[in-house]
Amino acid sequence: MMEDLILFGGGGHCRSCIDVIEAGKEYHIAGIIDVAEKVNQSVLGYKIIGIDDDLGRLVKKYRHFLVTIGQIKSAEVRIEKFQHLKELGVSLPVIVSPRAHVSRHSVIGEGTIIMHNVVVNAGAKIGRNCIINTGAIIEHDAVIGDHCHISTAAVVNGGTKIGEGVFFGSQSRSKQYIKIGDFASVQSGVTVFADVPKKTIFKIRDFVKGPGLKDDTSE
Repeated sequence: MMEDLILFGGGGHCRSCIDVIEAGKEYHIAGIIDVAEKVNQSVLGYKIIGIDDDLGRLVKKYRHFLVTIGQIKSAEVRIEKFQHLKELGVSLPVIVSPRAHVSRHSVIGEGTIIMHNVVVNAGAKIGRNCIINTGAIIEHDAVIGDHCHISTAAVVNGGTKIGEGVFFGSQSRSKQYIKIGDFASVQSGVTVFADVPKKTIFKIRDFVKGPGLKDDTSE
């Protein structure tokens, strides 16, 4: 018997999450939380049933919640919603696509979604509230911190350590055993050969020129 699940966020990422949840047949989507002007609208046939202020009421009826807000520029909103749900004591299940391969020798934190065609290899550790997006590869012994988005077709090679709140762009790759600091952003289509300090942006145009690191706090 499928258990009810409430989704927190009704945008584009939510649509992808719905597809994964439907394929898994473990949870029934009972509704979506979003902004006030969208209440009573639907996302792929699932009704938006409330806003943040309705959580106190909803947690009395529903046990399972998932943050389905996307993450590109910043992890801040996903972190805020995740922490709010944690304070309310709800369950934040791990969602894994039946079309993904997740090694039984890996560890996945609560509230994380593993999307279609992902590979998570042996010894990998993925934190809480992460998005491991379509076609990404997390190789052996890689460590992904909480609140990260590993984007579509990205490759995190063996032993790489990624800090908290990192965005790792589509089709980007890491050299094995490097470190990427907290809240760094690796833009799409680059290969990272060396450690990336925290709160920096790694851009393809900078990479071609040379150092590839830009201090986010300098802008």
